[in-house]
Amino acid sequence: MWVGENESSKYWLLVLNQLKERGLEDILIVSTDNLSGFSQAIESVYPKTEIQKCVIHQIRNSTKFVSYRDIKELMKDLKTVYKASTEELALSNLDIFEEKWGKKYPMCVNSWRNNWAELSTYFKYPEGIRKLIYTTNSIENFNRQLRKVTKNKTIFPSYYALQKSLYLAMVDASSKWTSRIRGWDQILSQLSIFFEGRI
Repeated sequence: MWVGENESSKYWLLVLNQLKERGLEDILIVSTDNLSGFSQAIESVYPKTEIQKCVIHQIRNSTKFVSYRDIKELMKDLKTVYKASTEELALSNLDIFEEKWGKKYPMCVNSWRNNWAELSTYFKYPEGIRKLIYTTNSIENFNRQLRKVTKNKTIFPSYYALQKSLYLAMVDASSKWTSRIRGWDQILSQLSIFFEGRI
């Protein structure tokens, strides 16, 4: 468990290097939430790792300056991009999206274009794997449970007291992880083909 004041690229580089020192030899896929510098930190420690930026975070970030009256229609058009069955279809739909919204919301379109390499990783995988990697919502939910501990108590007598409280919250949260991922055997078989020799 690591506790940090911020999530800078230096911080994540430190965490990743410590994981490597502790014996984590390889990471197949990482889902990130668009933190600046995180992708570079991953690539420098685990260069073979595939990076998938969280589509939900991308939607939030790219649409935060879209007018309320346009948001419903824009989101409907954007859904044809990230819900496409193939990357080729997604890119084609992104072109259509850009034609329609590019002049009015260039920052929204540019955000998708500039991040496409790490937003489109999940298109190369079947549906079962896509559902696992396209968003960081499960991690966000876990972090929310940890924040409940620190939110109610603004001052801890020591760093150790903070760590102990967070550890107990982690144990409590992880005790509820009892259900198995649907179709895990098939997903694992597919991953062993995609990452032959690495699993």
